[in-house]
Amino acid sequence: MVDFYENNNANVHRGVHALSLEATEMYEKSREQVAQFINAKDVSEIIFTRGTTEAMNFVAYSWGLNNLQKDDEILVSLMEHHSNIVPWEIISKIRGFKINYVNTNPNGTLNIKDFENKLTSKTKLVCLNHISNVTGVVNDIKYLSKIVHDYGAIIIVDGAQSVPHMKVDVQDLDADFLAFSGHKMLGPTGIGVLYGKKVLLQQMEPFHGGGEMIKDVTFNFKNQQCITSWNELPWKFEAGTPNICGAIGLAAAIKYLNHINMSNIFAHEQTLTKYAINNLKNLNKITLYGPTDSNRCGIISFNITGFSSHDVALFCDSYGIAIRSGYHCAQPLHQILDLQSTARASFYFYNTVQEIRRFIEILQEL
Repeated sequence: MVDFYENNNANVHRGVHALSLEATEMYEKSREQVAQFINAKDVSEIIFTRGTTEAMNFVAYSWGLNNLQKDDEILVSLMEHHSNIVPWEIISKIRGFKINYVNTNPNGTLNIKDFENKLTSKTKLVCLNHISNVTGVVNDIKYLSKIVHDYGAIIIVDGAQSVPHMKVDVQDLDADFLAFSGHKMLGPTGIGVLYGKKVLLQQMEPFHGGGEMIKDVTFNFKNQQCITSWNELPWKFEAGTPNICGAIGLAAAIKYLNHINMSNIFAHEQTLTKYAINNLKNLNKITLYGPTDSNRCGIISFNITGFSSHDVALFCDSYGIAIRSGYHCAQPLHQILDLQSTARASFYFYNTVQEIRRFIEILQEL
């Protein structure tokens, strides 16, 4: 990113001078790298956003406002991050469609029976995360996508926790939309991706209006009107100057992740998670949330009797250990589990067994 700003910094798609051409080539090669990383069928199916949250809003406003009617229904799981709940609540008040919420089991896994019971011929959209950011539960998106498509609905997948930690193949999953963020996978903040099937993106109206996303804006002097036509995919969805450097930084992160290999990353996290759970279960005053089997990623939410989650986080911070505390932007799931908040430890490939051992020692001291 520093190299780009020092040597190639210019706006993309706008100029014929050397710097603009260089910047454009780097930006579009970054898009190609993202497409290959998640095995998108076409590079035009990759839209750069500010992150997962904007990508979810993107689908809500660009697809939802134009496709959901008063008698329609959508299905949202109660294990979702707020970014896959709140946008749908907002536009449901505008369009009048009904939101049905899918329950979870006591261990935080998706209630498949409830999911299947609430999926009807009226269901037009299903919103589901690939991995819960609270419990680390991994949902079987491939299986669930098939059920959703059998009902003629589409599925939007929150991949913020899955794309950085495991191999994600959007064609194999058959996801209609998938969103993820760069800052969770070694990339910079302020850059994210929305993947969408080309046939859906072609039918959608732009989310933002302005420069770059238009093909032509012509003024009709007789009628005093502007006549506007949209740019081709993916650029009709990327209004204004994009986060060029962020996209380049994300591509560099992906290159690094590919070098390590996503299968190796997932296997290492599984080892760390198993080690942590097995040792945390031996501490009498700690309550763990989520399943204790292997069907989870490197996320462990817990509480310690007699302490708030924020107390736990502050105590760990005093020893240089960074964990999250609170609702983790998933308040409905905490309500289901009857929790005021949780402390959350999360692992990535750079963490070690020794670090987790030290973390457990600190919890023992507390």
